[in-house]
Amino acid sequence: MKIVFFKEDADGKLIAEVTWVPSGDSLVILDHTFVDESLRGQGIASKLVEKVAETMRAEGKKITPTCPFAKAEFERKPEKYDDVKA
Repeated sequence: MKIVFFKEDADGKLIAEVTWVPSGDSLVILDHTFVDESLRGQGIASKLVEKVAETMRAEGKKITPTCPFAKAEFERKPEKYDDVKA
């Protein structure tokens, strides 16, 4: 089962999303981020990755980032993500 946080604009068009897939009881695979061109450069994708990390911390789970953006975020900000990185 794929889990998604997403945001649509007033017309119902998808403008931002992040998805992950559970892998066992204590691990998720963060596999996709998307931000519409109209929102790029505002830190939206970073906020989506951060929200997933907050959710997994609360659930006591670890994250394997396979999405290129999420992998880069985890590498750029180890102080933010090392505790939840699988």
